[in-house]
Amino acid sequence: MPKESFLKNRINGVRYALRGALLLIQTEASIKVQVFIAMVMTAAGFYFEISNTEWILQIFAIALVLGVEGLNTAIEKLADFVQPEFDPKIGLIKDISAGAVMLVSVAATIIGLIIYCPKIF
Repeated sequence: MPKESFLKNRINGVRYALRGALLLIQTEASIKVQVFIAMVMTAAGFYFEISNTEWILQIFAIALVLGVEGLNTAIEKLADFVQPEFDPKIGLIKDISAGAVMLVSVAATIIGLIIYCPKIF
């Protein structure tokens, strides 16, 4: 059986990643809210004509929140698969994962406030 080419493997990897991102957006309520907030903040960036540096910070903050939320969802799904019954250790793992999402969300909110408060007030 011939090995698949490097390029074909990369294309397949991107296809799987896009499928995963689409599934995440379609199935997870928290991601839907975060994607909506990201779209509002992107529109605000255009409205307030934020600088290139502000765009970089905003895009990084949005990507970080969405990425960590995706990892949190994956951890929760894996934990539920491994242990479908209530388990305090699994609960702790899920709480820590959710805490990571909260930390990056707070940081993203602070970045948003730093960018937009001077423009609004």
